[in-house]
Amino acid sequence: MKKILVVMIALVSLTSCQGQEKKKTEVKNDTAQLPVKKEGLNMKTTDAEWQKVLTEEEYAILRQKATERPFTGEYYKHFEKGVYVCAACGNPLFKSDAKFDSSCGWPSFDQAIEGSVIYKEDKTLGMVRTEVMCANCGGHLGHVFDDGPEETTGNRFCTNSVSIKFIPAKK
Repeated sequence: MKKILVVMIALVSLTSCQGQEKKKTEVKNDTAQLPVKKEGLNMKTTDAEWQKVLTEEEYAILRQKATERPFTGEYYKHFEKGVYVCAACGNPLFKSDAKFDSSCGWPSFDQAIEGSVIYKEDKTLGMVRTEVMCANCGGHLGHVFDDGPEETTGNRFCTNSVSIKFIPAKK
């Protein structure tokens, strides 16, 4: 009974996000310099190689598809101008003007940079969701849902802070 209760709480936590509010940031010219991808880190990189270059937490999330606890990530309430890149390989994933406050506990974006991510059906935890992964290295980023801001794309890329790094815009 306790296990069922824990699973139910986890499911509610993962699927409930109310009151999405687009963070209003004026981005006249997103001058963030897109970083160069880390050489040699891609879909062909072995697990042993990933374990050498990633922290234990990064490896668990990016390679083993774990999820960080809600409301704990470094980028949950982060709204500076710049670009978010894959923490594993440096692939540019999201521009800061796509980030919004979804109040769900994880960084949320309404769109990814074109061609930067790939999608896979995820049937774990008794749900059918769409997993989002880095198109360069296959790292697990999170999931995409269709409950994002209606005035933009309607999408919510619910992303683990551990799976991304922020590159500030050049001033």
